[in-house]
Amino acid sequence: MAQLSSPWYIGDVEIPSRIVLAPMAGVSVQAFRRQGRRFGAGLVCSEMVSSCGLSYGNERTLGYLRIARDEHPLAVQIFGSEPERMAEAAQMVVAAGADIVDINFGCPVRKVTKTGAGASALEDHDLACALAGAVVDAVDVPVTVKMRRGVRNGSLAALELGPKLEALGVASLTLHPRSAQQMYTGTADHTLTAELVRRVSVPVIASGDIGDHAGAERVLDETGAAAVMVGRGAQGRPWTLRELSEGSEQAPDRAEVVAELVRFMREVVREMGEERSVGFLRKFYGWYLRGLEGAKELRVQVTQAPSVELAEAMLLDACPEALPLVADAERETALLPDSDSDRLLDLPISIYGGG
Repeated sequence: MAQLSSPWYIGDVEIPSRIVLAPMAGVSVQAFRRQGRRFGAGLVCSEMVSSCGLSYGNERTLGYLRIARDEHPLAVQIFGSEPERMAEAAQMVVAAGADIVDINFGCPVRKVTKTGAGASALEDHDLACALAGAVVDAVDVPVTVKMRRGVRNGSLAALELGPKLEALGVASLTLHPRSAQQMYTGTADHTLTAELVRRVSVPVIASGDIGDHAGAERVLDETGAAAVMVGRGAQGRPWTLRELSEGSEQAPDRAEVVAELVRFMREVVREMGEERSVGFLRKFYGWYLRGLEGAKELRVQVTQAPSVELAEAMLLDACPEALPLVADAERETALLPDSDSDRLLDLPISIYGGG
């Protein structure tokens, strides 16, 4: 079994660790991805981008896809149900700097599946293959696919589709072994991941219920997967990525948590602007502060703050010992490449949920 901290490849792209930070709608902005790389994720992924939104430029804007130098390698995930538009979208995100194009065949949200995209493509293999084949033919970077087991409970659609996708030139497959019907209930059945590994020769990424180093090692050992994907476990807990990669179980203290939250808040404001950041950050306050002494009252205060600046002041007033750590983080950030030279895909990202 490979070490979680060891490198591996998707096509010709080297991934420095076997920890992949999942694409999550409304979460996987640039600040989140850069944080993930800093804490040990070998590969980070954008939230899923609508191929129609890229083609038409008329979808409601959730944010802009910014690609910074320090987040590579980066996969940009696209979704849609029209092969021509998927091919066009793939070319656009590669032009913007993506190292890998990922196709979403896992989103269970009705707004996506009713169009034939997301998880519904698992039940129409002709369409799924047409979409994947069009993307593979359109770009010269590795193309990957993220799947659920199928739409309905008990489905084996992903196992049947996987070899077909490999034959088309897909370079890696991610399996979240829950059905779309399950959403996130129940447990991930990684016996299906092991079976997919046996059926294909490309690297398989195991997704679902990966929460600690021992559990990740067990999944790799039992399935033969090349890597694990972490999603909800890293929301407000970037230390999970470090623990997974290094096996270090040292929990951060209160000052470290607050300092990292403030750093993340500042990065989000730099990326999204103050006005959009206020609403975007509210869910993160709960994720970061859970379990800390006095967290409930503090969470209510910062969530209701009318500005990010005031929320930051409340956090540092409640935990002044975080101030030196925040100053250290700002000095570190100042040494990073100028964000003004980052590449920007000036088109809207999907407002829909991820898979």
